[in-house]
Amino acid sequence: MKKIIELKNISKAFDGETILDNISLDIHDNEFVTLLGPSGCGKTTTLRLIGGFEHPDSGDIIFMNERINDTPSYKRNVNTVFQKYALFPHLNVFENVAFPLRERKVPKNEITEEVNKMLSLVMLSGFAERRVTSLSGGQQQRVAIARALINKPKVLLLDEPLGALDLKLRKEMQSELKTIQRNLGITFVYVTHDQEEALSMSDTVVVMHEGIILQKGTPQDIYNEPANAFVADFIGEANIINGRMPEDRVVNFEHRSFACLDGGFAPNEAVDVVIRPEDIDICPASDDLVCGTVESVTFKGVHYEIVVDCDGYKWYVHTTDFCPEGSYVGLRLGPDDIHIMPKMFKNTTNFLSCEATDETTLYFPALDCELECEGMCFEKGSRFTAELPTRALDITSEDIAHFTANLESMIYKGRYNEFIVAADSGDRLIFRSNADAQVGRRVGIRIDFAKVLLNPAEDMPDEN
Repeated sequence: MKKIIELKNISKAFDGETILDNISLDIHDNEFVTLLGPSGCGKTTTLRLIGGFEHPDSGDIIFMNERINDTPSYKRNVNTVFQKYALFPHLNVFENVAFPLRERKVPKNEITEEVNKMLSLVMLSGFAERRVTSLSGGQQQRVAIARALINKPKVLLLDEPLGALDLKLRKEMQSELKTIQRNLGITFVYVTHDQEEALSMSDTVVVMHEGIILQKGTPQDIYNEPANAFVADFIGEANIINGRMPEDRVVNFEHRSFACLDGGFAPNEAVDVVIRPEDIDICPASDDLVCGTVESVTFKGVHYEIVVDCDGYKWYVHTTDFCPEGSYVGLRLGPDDIHIMPKMFKNTTNFLSCEATDETTLYFPALDCELECEGMCFEKGSRFTAELPTRALDITSEDIAHFTANLESMIYKGRYNEFIVAADSGDRLIFRSNADAQVGRRVGIRIDFAKVLLNPAEDMPDEN
Protein backbone atom coordinates (compact mmCIF):
# COMPACT_ATOMS: atom_id res chain seq x y z
CA MET A 1 0.00 0.00 0.00
CA LYS A 2 1.03 3.60 -0.65
CA LYS A 3 2.33 5.62 2.29
CA ILE A 4 0.12 8.59 3.07
CA ILE A 5 1.68 9.78 6.37
CA GLU A 6 5.28 9.43 7.52
CA LEU A 7 6.40 10.46 10.98
CA LYS A 8 10.19 10.67 10.98
CA ASN A 9 12.09 10.88 14.27
CA ILE A 10 9.41 12.96 15.97
CA SER A 11 10.06 14.33 19.45
CA LYS A 12 7.80 16.55 21.51
CA ALA A 13 8.03 17.92 25.05
CA PHE A 14 5.75 20.07 27.19
CA ASP A 15 7.21 22.09 30.08
CA GLY A 16 10.42 20.11 29.90
CA GLU A 17 8.66 16.72 30.04
CA THR A 18 9.26 14.47 27.04
CA ILE A 19 5.94 13.25 25.60
CA LEU A 20 7.23 11.71 22.37
CA ASP A 21 10.79 10.41 22.16
CA ASN A 22 12.09 10.13 18.59
CA ILE A 23 9.23 8.07 17.19
CA SER A 24 8.88 7.04 13.53
CA LEU A 25 5.72 5.64 11.98
CA ASP A 26 4.38 5.00 8.47
CA ILE A 27 0.61 5.11 7.83
CA HIS A 28 -0.76 3.85 4.54
CA ASP A 29 -3.65 4.78 2.27
CA ASN A 30 -6.99 3.14 3.15
CA GLU A 31 -5.61 1.78 6.45
CA PHE A 32 -7.37 1.71 9.81
CA VAL A 33 -4.56 2.45 12.28
CA THR A 34 -5.12 2.50 16.03
CA LEU A 35 -2.73 4.18 18.46
CA LEU A 36 -3.12 2.19 21.66
CA GLY A 37 -1.67 2.72 25.10
CA PRO A 38 -2.29 3.91 28.65
CA SER A 39 -2.96 7.53 29.57
CA GLY A 40 0.10 9.70 29.08
CA CYS A 41 1.81 7.42 26.54
CA GLY A 42 1.79 10.07 23.78
CA LYS A 43 -0.97 8.74 21.50
CA THR A 44 -3.15 11.89 21.56
CA THR A 45 -0.10 14.11 21.06
CA THR A 46 0.79 12.03 18.00
CA LEU A 47 -2.73 12.55 16.65
CA ARG A 48 -2.59 16.30 17.30
CA LEU A 49 0.74 16.54 15.48
CA ILE A 50 -0.76 14.86 12.42
CA GLY A 51 -3.77 17.17 12.61
CA GLY A 52 -1.64 20.31 12.91
CA PHE A 53 -2.82 21.26 16.40
CA GLU A 54 0.74 20.83 17.73
CA HIS A 55 4.15 21.15 16.11
CA PRO A 56 7.08 18.75 16.67
CA ASP A 57 10.19 19.93 18.49
CA SER A 58 12.25 17.83 16.08
CA GLY A 59 11.64 15.45 13.21
CA ASP A 60 9.42 15.66 10.14
CA ILE A 61 5.77 15.00 9.33
CA ILE A 62 5.36 13.96 5.69
CA PHE A 63 1.86 13.95 4.16
CA MET A 64 1.58 12.52 0.65
CA ASN A 65 5.31 13.16 0.06
CA GLU A 66 5.13 16.76 1.30
CA ARG A 67 6.64 18.04 4.55
CA ILE A 68 3.82 19.67 6.55
CA ASN A 69 5.47 20.57 9.87
CA ASP A 70 4.48 24.21 9.52
CA THR A 71 1.27 23.74 7.53
CA PRO A 72 -1.70 25.01 9.59
CA SER A 73 -4.41 22.53 10.46
CA TYR A 74 -7.06 24.09 8.18
CA LYS A 75 -4.78 23.62 5.16
CA ARG A 76 -4.21 19.91 5.79
CA ASN A 77 -6.44 17.38 4.02
CA VAL A 78 -7.23 15.93 7.44
CA ASN A 79 -10.26 16.17 9.73
CA THR A 80 -10.64 15.26 13.40
CA VAL A 81 -13.43 13.79 15.53
CA PHE A 82 -12.91 14.40 19.24
CA GLN A 83 -14.42 12.63 22.24
CA LYS A 84 -16.46 15.78 22.85
CA TYR A 85 -18.17 16.11 19.51
CA ALA A 86 -18.31 19.95 19.51
CA LEU A 87 -21.62 20.05 17.66
CA PHE A 88 -23.49 23.34 17.32
CA PRO A 89 -26.47 23.04 19.71
CA HIS A 90 -28.44 25.83 18.00
CA LEU A 91 -28.30 24.05 14.61
CA ASN A 92 -30.18 20.96 13.50
CA VAL A 93 -28.51 17.81 12.19
CA PHE A 94 -28.56 18.96 8.57
CA GLU A 95 -26.94 22.31 9.31
CA ASN A 96 -24.29 20.78 11.57
CA VAL A 97 -23.20 18.48 8.77
CA ALA A 98 -23.52 21.17 6.12
CA PHE A 99 -21.44 23.73 8.05
CA PRO A 100 -18.03 22.97 6.43
CA LEU A 101 -19.56 23.19 2.94
CA ARG A 102 -21.29 26.48 3.70
CA GLU A 103 -17.96 27.86 4.91
CA ARG A 104 -16.50 26.96 1.50
CA LYS A 105 -19.44 28.65 -0.29
CA VAL A 106 -20.49 25.39 -1.99
CA PRO A 107 -23.68 25.74 -4.11
CA LYS A 108 -26.91 25.01 -2.22
CA ASN A 109 -28.04 22.06 -4.37
CA GLU A 110 -24.63 20.41 -4.00
CA ILE A 111 -24.76 20.90 -0.21
CA THR A 112 -28.14 19.18 -0.03
CA GLU A 113 -26.90 16.25 -2.11
CA GLU A 114 -23.68 15.79 -0.10
CA VAL A 115 -25.34 16.12 3.31
CA ASN A 116 -27.97 13.53 2.39
CA LYS A 117 -25.20 11.17 1.24
CA MET A 118 -23.34 11.59 4.51
CA LEU A 119 -26.45 11.10 6.65
CA SER A 120 -27.22 7.92 4.73
CA LEU A 121 -23.64 6.71 5.23
CA VAL A 122 -23.89 7.14 9.01
CA MET A 123 -27.44 5.74 9.11
CA LEU A 124 -29.13 9.00 10.04
CA SER A 125 -31.42 9.40 7.04
CA GLY A 126 -34.61 11.01 8.29
CA PHE A 127 -32.81 12.86 11.11
CA ALA A 128 -31.94 16.00 9.12
CA GLU A 129 -34.40 18.29 10.91
CA ARG A 130 -33.72 16.99 14.41
CA ARG A 131 -32.02 19.15 16.99
CA VAL A 132 -28.67 17.65 17.91
CA THR A 133 -29.51 18.15 21.60
CA SER A 134 -32.37 15.66 21.22
CA LEU A 135 -30.09 12.89 19.91
CA SER A 136 -28.52 10.03 21.83
CA GLY A 137 -24.77 9.92 22.36
CA GLY A 138 -24.30 7.44 19.51
CA GLN A 139 -26.39 9.56 17.14
CA GLN A 140 -24.46 12.71 18.07
CA GLN A 141 -21.25 10.88 17.33
CA ARG A 142 -22.54 9.91 13.89
CA VAL A 143 -23.34 13.56 13.20
CA ALA A 144 -19.79 14.53 14.19
CA ILE A 145 -18.37 11.86 11.88
CA ALA A 146 -20.59 12.96 8.98
CA ARG A 147 -19.48 16.59 9.47
CA ALA A 148 -15.81 15.52 9.53
CA LEU A 149 -16.19 13.41 6.39
CA ILE A 150 -18.20 15.79 4.22
CA ASN A 151 -15.05 17.64 3.10
CA LYS A 152 -13.71 14.30 1.83
CA PRO A 153 -10.43 14.32 3.77
CA LYS A 154 -7.68 11.87 2.90
CA VAL A 155 -7.32 11.07 6.60
CA LEU A 156 -9.81 11.06 9.46
CA LEU A 157 -8.38 11.37 12.96
CA LEU A 158 -10.49 10.05 15.84
CA ASP A 159 -9.47 10.83 19.43
CA GLU A 160 -11.24 8.32 21.71
CA PRO A 161 -14.62 9.13 20.07
CA LEU A 162 -16.42 6.24 21.78
CA GLY A 163 -15.28 7.06 25.30
CA ALA A 164 -18.52 8.81 26.30
CA LEU A 165 -20.81 5.99 25.13
CA ASP A 166 -22.16 3.08 27.15
CA LEU A 167 -20.90 -0.44 26.45
CA LYS A 168 -23.69 -1.50 24.08
CA LEU A 169 -23.49 1.67 21.99
CA ARG A 170 -19.70 1.48 21.95
CA LYS A 171 -19.75 -2.02 20.49
CA GLU A 172 -22.31 -1.02 17.86
CA MET A 173 -20.24 1.99 16.83
CA GLN A 174 -17.04 -0.06 16.61
CA SER A 175 -18.62 -2.13 13.85
CA GLU A 176 -20.15 0.90 12.16
CA LEU A 177 -16.88 2.87 12.12
CA LYS A 178 -15.07 0.01 10.43
CA THR A 179 -17.87 -0.27 7.86
CA ILE A 180 -17.73 3.48 7.17
CA GLN A 181 -13.97 3.33 6.72
CA ARG A 182 -14.20 0.45 4.25
CA ASN A 183 -17.03 2.08 2.28
CA LEU A 184 -15.18 5.39 1.97
CA GLY A 185 -11.74 3.89 1.33
CA ILE A 186 -9.91 6.56 3.35
CA THR A 187 -7.35 6.32 6.13
CA PHE A 188 -8.55 6.33 9.74
CA VAL A 189 -6.12 7.05 12.60
CA TYR A 190 -7.84 6.14 15.84
CA VAL A 191 -6.74 6.76 19.44
CA THR A 192 -7.90 4.56 22.32
CA HIS A 193 -6.77 2.92 25.54
CA ASP A 194 -9.33 0.12 25.06
CA GLN A 195 -7.55 -3.06 23.93
CA GLU A 196 -10.68 -4.83 22.72
CA GLU A 197 -11.63 -1.80 20.64
CA ALA A 198 -8.20 -1.76 19.00
CA LEU A 199 -8.16 -5.47 18.24
CA SER A 200 -11.67 -5.59 16.80
CA MET A 201 -11.48 -2.54 14.51
CA SER A 202 -7.94 -2.12 13.26
CA ASP A 203 -5.85 -3.19 10.31
CA THR A 204 -2.77 -2.05 12.24
CA VAL A 205 -2.27 -1.53 15.98
CA VAL A 206 0.52 0.72 17.30
CA VAL A 207 1.22 0.10 20.99
CA MET A 208 2.75 3.11 22.74
CA HIS A 209 4.25 3.57 26.19
CA GLU A 210 6.17 6.44 27.76
CA GLY A 211 6.48 8.31 24.47
CA ILE A 212 7.85 5.47 22.37
CA ILE A 213 6.38 2.85 20.05
CA LEU A 214 6.79 -0.61 21.58
CA GLN A 215 5.23 -2.60 18.74
CA LYS A 216 3.38 -2.15 15.46
CA GLY A 217 1.53 -4.96 13.73
CA THR A 218 -1.76 -6.58 12.89
CA PRO A 219 -4.11 -7.29 15.81
CA GLN A 220 -3.22 -10.99 15.47
CA ASP A 221 0.52 -10.26 15.64
CA ILE A 222 0.16 -7.96 18.63
CA TYR A 223 -1.88 -10.52 20.56
CA ASN A 224 -0.09 -13.73 19.57
CA GLU A 225 3.48 -12.41 19.33
CA PRO A 226 3.84 -9.50 21.79
CA ALA A 227 7.20 -7.77 21.68
CA ASN A 228 7.62 -7.60 25.45
CA ALA A 229 5.87 -8.14 28.76
CA PHE A 230 4.23 -4.71 28.74
CA VAL A 231 2.51 -5.39 25.41
CA ALA A 232 1.50 -8.90 26.52
CA ASP A 233 0.06 -7.56 29.77
CA PHE A 234 -1.69 -4.60 28.14
CA ILE A 235 -3.26 -6.61 25.31
CA GLY A 236 -5.61 -9.20 26.77
CA GLU A 237 -4.90 -11.47 29.72
CA ALA A 238 -1.65 -13.37 30.11
CA ASN A 239 0.39 -15.46 32.52
CA ILE A 240 3.79 -13.71 32.60
CA ILE A 241 6.67 -15.53 34.25
CA ASN A 242 10.37 -14.84 34.72
CA GLY A 243 12.44 -17.44 32.90
CA ARG A 244 15.87 -18.20 31.46
CA MET A 245 16.96 -19.58 28.10
CA PRO A 246 19.70 -22.22 28.59
CA GLU A 247 19.70 -22.83 24.84
CA ASP A 248 17.59 -22.20 21.76
CA ARG A 249 14.08 -23.65 21.92
CA VAL A 250 14.38 -24.51 25.63
CA VAL A 251 13.21 -22.28 28.49
CA ASN A 252 13.43 -22.78 32.26
CA PHE A 253 10.74 -21.45 34.58
CA GLU A 254 8.97 -22.64 37.69
CA HIS A 255 11.84 -25.10 38.35
CA ARG A 256 11.25 -26.97 35.07
CA SER A 257 12.48 -27.02 31.49
CA PHE A 258 9.99 -26.59 28.66
CA ALA A 259 10.31 -26.92 24.91
CA CYS A 260 9.45 -23.71 23.01
CA LEU A 261 9.79 -22.36 19.48
CA ASP A 262 12.01 -19.35 20.21
CA GLY A 263 15.76 -18.87 19.97
CA GLY A 264 18.45 -16.28 19.39
CA PHE A 265 19.00 -15.42 23.06
CA ALA A 266 22.32 -15.43 24.88
CA PRO A 267 23.03 -18.60 26.91
CA ASN A 268 21.07 -18.42 30.18
CA GLU A 269 19.63 -15.00 29.29
CA ALA A 270 16.82 -13.79 31.56
CA VAL A 271 13.55 -13.56 29.61
CA ASP A 272 9.86 -13.02 30.11
CA VAL A 273 7.64 -16.02 29.35
CA VAL A 274 4.07 -15.33 28.19
CA ILE A 275 1.34 -17.97 28.15
CA ARG A 276 -2.21 -16.96 27.26
CA PRO A 277 -4.94 -18.42 29.52
CA GLU A 278 -6.77 -20.03 26.59
CA ASP A 279 -3.60 -21.90 25.53
CA ILE A 280 -3.42 -23.97 28.73
CA ASP A 281 -5.05 -27.41 28.86
CA ILE A 282 -6.26 -28.70 32.22
CA CYS A 283 -5.50 -32.43 32.59
CA PRO A 284 -5.31 -35.03 35.35
CA ALA A 285 -2.30 -34.31 37.56
CA SER A 286 0.93 -36.19 36.76
CA ASP A 287 4.65 -35.85 37.44
CA ASP A 288 5.43 -34.52 33.94
CA LEU A 289 3.02 -31.58 34.25
CA VAL A 290 2.86 -28.37 36.26
CA CYS A 291 0.29 -29.25 38.93
CA GLY A 292 -1.73 -27.27 41.40
CA THR A 293 -4.99 -26.74 43.23
CA VAL A 294 -7.99 -25.00 41.68
CA GLU A 295 -8.42 -21.88 43.79
CA SER A 296 -11.41 -20.25 42.08
CA VAL A 297 -13.82 -20.86 39.20
CA THR A 298 -15.75 -18.05 37.50
CA PHE A 299 -18.28 -18.67 34.73
CA LYS A 300 -17.82 -16.12 31.91
CA GLY A 301 -20.60 -17.24 29.57
CA VAL A 302 -18.51 -18.92 26.87
CA HIS A 303 -15.77 -20.26 29.15
CA TYR A 304 -14.71 -20.70 32.76
CA GLU A 305 -11.97 -18.50 34.19
CA ILE A 306 -10.02 -20.72 36.57
CA VAL A 307 -7.20 -19.77 38.93
CA VAL A 308 -4.83 -22.63 39.73
CA ASP A 309 -2.32 -22.24 42.59
CA CYS A 310 0.90 -24.09 41.75
CA ASP A 311 3.27 -23.73 44.70
CA GLY A 312 2.34 -20.08 45.13
CA TYR A 313 2.19 -19.12 41.45
CA LYS A 314 -1.34 -18.20 40.37
CA TRP A 315 -2.08 -19.54 36.89
CA TYR A 316 -5.02 -18.09 34.94
CA VAL A 317 -6.75 -20.61 32.68
CA HIS A 318 -9.67 -20.17 30.28
CA THR A 319 -11.44 -23.42 29.49
CA THR A 320 -14.86 -24.73 28.51
CA ASP A 321 -14.40 -27.63 30.94
CA PHE A 322 -15.65 -27.19 34.49
CA CYS A 323 -13.21 -27.96 37.33
CA PRO A 324 -14.44 -27.81 40.93
CA GLU A 325 -12.66 -25.62 43.44
CA GLY A 326 -10.16 -27.58 45.52
CA SER A 327 -9.44 -30.17 42.83
CA TYR A 328 -5.80 -31.03 42.10
CA VAL A 329 -5.06 -30.72 38.37
CA GLY A 330 -2.24 -30.69 35.85
CA LEU A 331 -1.53 -27.93 33.32
CA ARG A 332 -0.30 -29.01 29.88
CA LEU A 333 1.82 -26.48 27.95
CA GLY A 334 2.85 -27.18 24.37
CA PRO A 335 5.88 -25.56 22.65
CA ASP A 336 3.62 -23.29 20.56
CA ASP A 337 1.77 -22.14 23.70
CA ILE A 338 4.94 -20.64 25.20
CA HIS A 339 6.07 -17.23 23.92
CA ILE A 340 9.53 -15.93 24.87
CA MET A 341 10.29 -12.21 24.96
CA PRO A 342 13.35 -10.16 25.82
CA LYS A 343 13.23 -8.22 29.07
CA MET A 344 12.18 -4.59 28.80
CA PHE A 345 14.53 -3.78 31.65
CA LYS A 346 17.75 -5.78 31.42
CA ASN A 347 19.01 -5.24 34.97
CA THR A 348 17.67 -7.51 37.70
CA THR A 349 19.61 -5.53 40.33
CA ASN A 350 19.62 -1.74 40.63
CA PHE A 351 23.05 -0.11 40.92
CA LEU A 352 23.19 3.41 42.39
CA SER A 353 26.04 5.66 43.49
CA CYS A 354 25.86 7.03 47.02
CA GLU A 355 27.96 8.99 49.51
CA ALA A 356 28.17 8.99 53.31
CA THR A 357 27.07 12.34 54.69
CA ASP A 358 27.82 11.26 58.26
CA GLU A 359 28.55 8.05 60.17
CA THR A 360 25.11 6.48 59.60
CA THR A 361 23.62 8.28 56.58
CA LEU A 362 23.94 7.65 52.85
CA TYR A 363 22.91 10.17 50.20
CA PHE A 364 21.75 8.91 46.76
CA PRO A 365 22.12 11.75 44.20
CA ALA A 366 20.01 9.99 41.53
CA LEU A 367 17.11 9.73 43.98
CA ASP A 368 17.82 12.95 45.90
CA CYS A 369 17.23 11.06 49.14
CA GLU A 370 19.03 10.14 52.34
CA LEU A 371 18.96 6.69 53.92
CA GLU A 372 19.54 6.17 57.63
CA CYS A 373 21.59 2.97 58.08
CA GLU A 374 21.35 1.67 61.63
CA GLY A 375 24.38 -0.09 63.02
CA MET A 376 26.79 1.36 60.43
CA CYS A 377 29.81 3.58 60.89
CA PHE A 378 30.81 5.33 57.68
CA GLU A 379 33.65 7.73 57.09
CA LYS A 380 32.09 11.01 56.03
CA GLY A 381 32.56 11.61 52.30
CA SER A 382 33.23 7.95 51.49
CA ARG A 383 31.58 6.87 48.25
CA PHE A 384 29.91 3.56 47.40
CA THR A 385 28.03 1.71 44.76
CA ALA A 386 24.84 0.34 46.27
CA GLU A 387 23.30 -2.85 44.89
CA LEU A 388 19.55 -2.74 45.44
CA PRO A 389 17.99 -6.10 44.56
CA THR A 390 14.36 -6.26 43.47
CA ARG A 391 13.17 -6.97 47.04
CA ALA A 392 15.07 -4.00 48.56
CA LEU A 393 12.43 -1.51 47.39
CA ASP A 394 8.72 -1.28 48.13
CA ILE A 395 5.83 1.09 47.58
CA THR A 396 4.65 3.03 50.59
CA SER A 397 2.83 6.26 51.46
CA GLU A 398 4.65 9.41 50.42
CA ASP A 399 4.89 10.76 53.99
CA ILE A 400 7.22 7.92 55.06
CA ALA A 401 8.89 7.30 51.68
CA HIS A 402 12.61 7.76 51.11
CA PHE A 403 11.86 9.14 47.63
CA THR A 404 9.06 9.46 45.09
CA ALA A 405 9.06 8.38 41.44
CA ASN A 406 6.75 7.97 38.47
CA LEU A 407 5.32 4.47 38.10
CA GLU A 408 5.92 3.49 34.46
CA SER A 409 4.99 -0.17 34.49
CA MET A 410 3.33 -2.74 36.73
CA ILE A 411 3.15 -6.35 35.52
CA TYR A 412 1.69 -9.19 37.56
CA LYS A 413 4.10 -12.12 37.57
CA GLY A 414 1.93 -14.72 39.32
CA ARG A 415 3.60 -14.35 42.74
CA TYR A 416 4.11 -10.57 42.84
CA ASN A 417 3.86 -7.37 40.83
CA GLU A 418 6.98 -6.28 38.99
CA PHE A 419 7.34 -2.49 38.99
CA ILE A 420 9.48 -0.15 36.91
CA VAL A 421 9.69 3.43 38.18
CA ALA A 422 11.48 6.50 36.89
CA ALA A 423 13.18 8.83 39.38
CA ASP A 424 13.31 12.57 38.69
CA SER A 425 16.90 12.14 37.50
CA GLY A 426 15.68 9.81 34.74
CA ASP A 427 17.18 6.71 36.38
CA ARG A 428 14.87 3.69 36.19
CA LEU A 429 14.56 1.13 38.97
CA ILE A 430 12.98 -2.31 38.97
CA PHE A 431 11.55 -4.06 42.01
CA ARG A 432 9.04 -6.68 43.09
CA SER A 433 6.27 -6.22 45.59
CA ASN A 434 2.84 -7.44 46.57
CA ALA A 435 1.68 -3.83 46.71
CA ASP A 436 -0.70 -2.36 44.17
CA ALA A 437 -0.57 1.03 42.47
CA GLN A 438 -1.77 2.86 39.38
CA VAL A 439 0.55 3.18 36.40
CA GLY A 440 1.21 6.79 35.45
CA ARG A 441 0.93 8.04 39.04
CA ARG A 442 3.64 9.22 41.40
CA VAL A 443 4.40 6.74 44.17
CA GLY A 444 6.38 6.76 47.40
CA ILE A 445 9.18 4.20 47.74
CA ARG A 446 11.15 2.99 50.76
CA ILE A 447 14.53 1.27 50.71
CA ASP A 448 15.19 -1.67 53.03
CA PHE A 449 18.83 -1.15 54.00
CA ALA A 450 19.11 -4.73 55.30
CA LYS A 451 18.81 -5.94 51.70
CA VAL A 452 21.30 -3.42 50.25
CA LEU A 453 24.88 -4.44 49.42
CA LEU A 454 27.52 -1.70 49.45
CA ASN A 455 30.71 -1.78 47.37
CA PRO A 456 33.51 0.80 47.42
CA ALA A 457 33.03 3.24 44.52
CA GLU A 458 36.19 2.02 42.74
CA ASP A 459 34.63 -1.48 42.59
CA MET A 460 31.51 -0.15 40.94
CA PRO A 461 30.02 -2.76 38.56
CA ASP A 462 28.92 -1.87 35.05
CA GLU A 463 25.38 -0.52 35.50
CA ASN A 464 24.40 -1.63 32.00
